[in-house]
Amino acid sequence: MRTHFKTIGLIGKPSDPSIAETLSLLYSHLLQHQFRVIVVEDSVRFIVDQPVQSCPIDNLGRHCDVAIAVGGDGTFLAAARAVAPYDIPLIGINLGRIGFLVDISPDQLSDKLFPILQGRYVEEERYLLRAKIIRNGRTIHEERAVNEVAIHRWVTPSMIEIVTRIDQVFLNSQRSDGLIISTPTGSTAYALSAGGPILYPSLNALVLVPLNPHTLSNRPIVIHDSAEIEISFCQTKQINALVTCDHIEIPEVLISDKILIKKEPKPIRILHPEDHDFFQILRKKLNWSSG
Repeated sequence: MRTHFKTIGLIGKPSDPSIAETLSLLYSHLLQHQFRVIVVEDSVRFIVDQPVQSCPIDNLGRHCDVAIAVGGDGTFLAAARAVAPYDIPLIGINLGRIGFLVDISPDQLSDKLFPILQGRYVEEERYLLRAKIIRNGRTIHEERAVNEVAIHRWVTPSMIEIVTRIDQVFLNSQRSDGLIISTPTGSTAYALSAGGPILYPSLNALVLVPLNPHTLSNRPIVIHDSAEIEISFCQTKQINALVTCDHIEIPEVLISDKILIKKEPKPIRILHPEDHDFFQILRKKLNWSSG
């Protein structure tokens, strides 16, 4: 028997005042339903004329049973990275343009959000990636990604030559503008725009999608998500690369560096309404036929 949640964390898009009306309304409704509510510090200014308990986003998971992200997929990704270490579920309220992850509209709070908070929901697990930048044998940077890790050429008109190994076995060497390593969650994001396949969210898979490869036969490849991916470079002259984890940039990666990418052992938990239908979302968001 599922029990409803007691303490709820609210995460809004900090740079977008247009969320103020929805965030304030949601905050009031939650208090009226006797929930304890904690708002991330960056979003407190959007809630006026009401006392608010707040904390930094990185600590929100310590104090809540569930978190609600109010915004678009970018807000949801930031929320997911923040709460992932605490094993609390995440719900998305969609104020963005597309919203594959945030599947509740502001006008559906009564019909879809509150039944979830009372225990009537579909729970889904999505795995993250962890990228490590290795320089001279030591890790100089680590970052998590929900959607994808992408390697780009950086401040150069030339292609970069990327060497990819899967579980220490050579896959290929490619000249391109870069490479996307995507989770199933990210397969409907940047990887899709680069020509990658859509992966069903529960698949134990990753997809590697080249960006504008020099050799046209270089195609996306799907691998098991237990694999460790090693990226290195084989340029003869020093150029920099840019690594992004979702929208977080790790600039000035050197051609002598290695990038190790592996699935995080702990997934994020996403709560959907009981009528959640991934294929219906694809039809709606991608303007596919509904027949």
